[in-house]
Amino acid sequence: MFRCTRTLLTAVAKRSTGITGLQVSANPLPELKKTYEDTLQALSAIPQASVYRQAAEALTQHKLKVLERANGDVHAAEKELNEGQIEESMDIAQDELSVATKMLEWKAWEPLEEKPEPGQWTYFGKEATASTP
Repeated sequence: MFRCTRTLLTAVAKRSTGITGLQVSANPLPELKKTYEDTLQALSAIPQASVYRQAAEALTQHKLKVLERANGDVHAAEKELNEGQIEESMDIAQDELSVATKMLEWKAWEPLEEKPEPGQWTYFGKEATASTP
């Protein structure tokens, strides 16, 4: 096993993401895992019949499994997540957590308070349908 001295570790450590406004994370995988877990916790408060919950939950669980398979290797996680640098994945995960909490606030799964006007949801000659749990 190869051991790095502090000097060598500092020399090879990532200093910039090269993306304006996106800072390098000192400990990205545990932070990313925590965000995914927080997202799953938020999603658990949404009814299981919600299509949004089903899709977001499946994607988040998949990403958690990717982190487990990476076994602490940031480069392996970046490659399998295929979202760019790990800091970009962290940014995406924070956005998904934000959407999940907004969906809870909006209660998007509940029926509309007012019935839509006739033809309001007709696009390109097709009537849009929504399933209600």
